[in-house]
Amino acid sequence: MPNTKLAVRADEKPWTAAETKAVRAELEADLVRLRGELDQSARELQDLLRDGVDGAGNDQADVGSKGLERDAEMSLAANQRELLLQTEKALDRLEKGTYGQCEVCGEPIGKNRLMAFPRATLCMTCKQREERR
Repeated sequence: MPNTKLAVRADEKPWTAAETKAVRAELEADLVRLRGELDQSARELQDLLRDGVDGAGNDQADVGSKGLERDAEMSLAANQRELLLQTEKALDRLEKGTYGQCEVCGEPIGKNRLMAFPRATLCMTCKQREERR
């Protein structure tokens, strides 16, 4: 049974229940994975910060190395938080029936693009325009 609520391009068939279910399952699995990775990153960052405070007497190379490691962990956590937010928003759009609509122009994003990148919020035209800026 097609899901006529979700946007499709003129040259595409409506979303089937199986396609919608597959996208939802992928997003939900990503949500669980990202939450786990974010929790792990938080623990590792906490350990790094504690080592930095407890590391009195370390030489400059150790301090520099720990600083780089801490910065990399913070960057990774920020990326994971962003992906988590994008995933939650995609699931919300799926629930509201707005999944597949470009957030800029309102036109359909395209099923193939969403099947490859289920967090996509822009159609190809708007995405290319954004990347040129």
